[in-house]
Amino acid sequence: MKPLLENWIKQLEEELADYKSSFEVKDELAPQVWENNQLKPEIIQVLRDISKDFFDGLELGQIDIKDIILTGSLANYNWSEYSDIDLHILVDFADVDENVKLVKDFFDAKKGIWKSKHDILVMGYEVEIYGQHSEDPHVASGLYSVLNDEWIVEPEISNPQIDFRDIEMKAKAIEHQIDRVVDLYDEGKYEEAIERADKLKAKIKKLRQSGLDDVGEYSVENLAFKTLRRNGYLGKLSDVKVDAYDKMMSVPN
Repeated sequence: MKPLLENWIKQLEEELADYKSSFEVKDELAPQVWENNQLKPEIIQVLRDISKDFFDGLELGQIDIKDIILTGSLANYNWSEYSDIDLHILVDFADVDENVKLVKDFFDAKKGIWKSKHDILVMGYEVEIYGQHSEDPHVASGLYSVLNDEWIVEPEISNPQIDFRDIEMKAKAIEHQIDRVVDLYDEGKYEEAIERADKLKAKIKKLRQSGLDDVGEYSVENLAFKTLRRNGYLGKLSDVKVDAYDKMMSVPN
């Protein structure tokens, strides 16, 4: 076998091993963040401060935060170097406006703006902030109240069966669809690219939620979503939509 081919195969094997290990269940919570099954005091304080700064920037007046929840892999035993600190700020959207969907869109937009201005790492983990309607259910096997410093749902160590081939196939199928959106942009079909990007985003969101509702965090759909986030394809989809809109609305000299 030629050295070039051997090196390529070796690289693929190493990447696959790293990919699989990132989903493995650990025998402890992330030690950088947790101590004696509780968030470290310095961690909980900075997460409260970040959440408060984000919320104060919304200028919602007398609206109260119902809770601040840490969820995702860092609130569980499947954490890895790819994990994010997922903070969900719970607010009764109806207290803000009777149009709950409008409030959700407002929070999503503000999250995007906040994310574009900040790149905060806590113990090496990127902080992601979400606004969540307090009346919406949150399906997760690990939920920790940052506000009250206590578990809402305490995770348990389990050994789920993960079908990596199925995950890869599902992720690759969506990658091809995202690449097609990029092709539309490159062809100057900006309006069509935006329309396709919106439909694809909705499809990915629905696909992930169906997996969470049916199987949970280790569903093929959710792990395919995490794969797309890790390899940059979700960011690629968001970027091409913005770029297409900018091109469509620009007027050349």
